[in-house]
Amino acid sequence: MAPARKKNAKAPKAEAAKGPPKGFPEFPADQLAGVVKYSEPLGRHTTFRIGGPAAIHFQPTSNEAVAGAVAWARQHKLPCLVLGLGSNVLIRDGGFPGLVIKIGKGLDALSHRAATWKVGAGLPTPLLARRTAEEGFAGVHKLIGVPGSVGGGVFMNAGAHGQDFASVLISATVLDPKGRLVEKPKKEIAFDYRRSGLEGYVVLGCALRLEPGEPEKLKAEMGMLLRRRREGTPFDQPCCGSVFKNPEETTAGRLIDRCGLKGRRVGGAEISKLHANYIVNVGNASADDVLKLIDIARTAVFKEFGIELELEVKILGESK
Repeated sequence: MAPARKKNAKAPKAEAAKGPPKGFPEFPADQLAGVVKYSEPLGRHTTFRIGGPAAIHFQPTSNEAVAGAVAWARQHKLPCLVLGLGSNVLIRDGGFPGLVIKIGKGLDALSHRAATWKVGAGLPTPLLARRTAEEGFAGVHKLIGVPGSVGGGVFMNAGAHGQDFASVLISATVLDPKGRLVEKPKKEIAFDYRRSGLEGYVVLGCALRLEPGEPEKLKAEMGMLLRRRREGTPFDQPCCGSVFKNPEETTAGRLIDRCGLKGRRVGGAEISKLHANYIVNVGNASADDVLKLIDIARTAVFKEFGIELELEVKILGESK
């Protein structure tokens, strides 16, 4: 999971520009509901606390604004990246040379009628778990330690402890590849382990069907699961979550540990002393620092065991 953001790994303090970078068109902020910033440091928007600037950064407050922003980027042939809470990503030090759409506040509504819950994509998954459990509903409470937002959780079918989004989803509100806002029922979504088949879509919300549960029992179970997370992962340090996918019959963390790499540091990045499949930002780490550690770990594991570790973290953006 991606941990809380540690105070000693601060995001860049540079002030965002008041207008678009040279050669970029003006964003239609007066037509689309939300907040636009230019040259916004993406380290402010990732759990790694790492990332160069987005040429244009837009936080929409309506589904229609998301659709309008994506259409504008296509019109001007600009690359477009959709982020939630910024977990499971490493953004390079040169940043992102286009439009970044942050799905967060303004798209984080939560309501329910009986056991049917309507959830905005910008709501953090741990908050969804906590709120539903407090109301006496089970079905997502075991996701209390899962990082990221609900939109990202649906997109990658996030899960933990035998629960995932596919098991409770009724439908997803999405922006389809043609730019249309549609309600997509579960039967039309090709869910699999940690994937949904929604590539090319932007998840904007969902409807979930949960089961009644005893609030005190649910809260006790969440507390136990969070304690396990804190004991076994660098819960309180900035990172992206697991760096590598687990190969068959073993774990990436075990292989990296057996290579003696726990605590290995490059610049401000370190292979966690607690869990070797986590790289943590211990103080103003750059993306290059993390990439060097990734290469060190992959090379050592392949040399020692003949296993090629596959990345779970998504590497985005440009080199500086």
